[in-house]
Amino acid sequence: MWFETKRAGPAPDATAPDGSEVRILCGVSRGGLALFSLPPGAVARPVAHRTIEELWYVVAGRGRLWRKLNDIEEIVDLDAGLSLSLPTGTHFQFRCDGPEPLTILGATMPPWPGPHEAYPVAGIWPATL
Repeated sequence: MWFETKRAGPAPDATAPDGSEVRILCGVSRGGLALFSLPPGAVARPVAHRTIEELWYVVAGRGRLWRKLNDIEEIVDLDAGLSLSLPTGTHFQFRCDGPEPLTILGATMPPWPGPHEAYPVAGIWPATL
């Protein structure tokens, strides 16, 4: 067994397939945490995940998330304190509508396997990233 301790850095560690900035946090064998952010006015590329599911918690900012799974489709207003789920296979796209960056804490289960995990889908907004 081992322990991990990590602080989010000022610069992103990676760019997600949807175009958002990623700051990778701690992970364990069955899941991982990361901070995702979009600058004001940014619209992420629409994607879906092949094998993982995610839980999101909005840390700061304001925006919207479109998500669709089978026959269920909705747009959710995002603001600090909101939590939501993205089951495996959900098509989703998000955007920052406020004057400050939209920052989301995401838990990925199982851990993010790599860039092949996400695939492009048709979204509802023109992506800017």
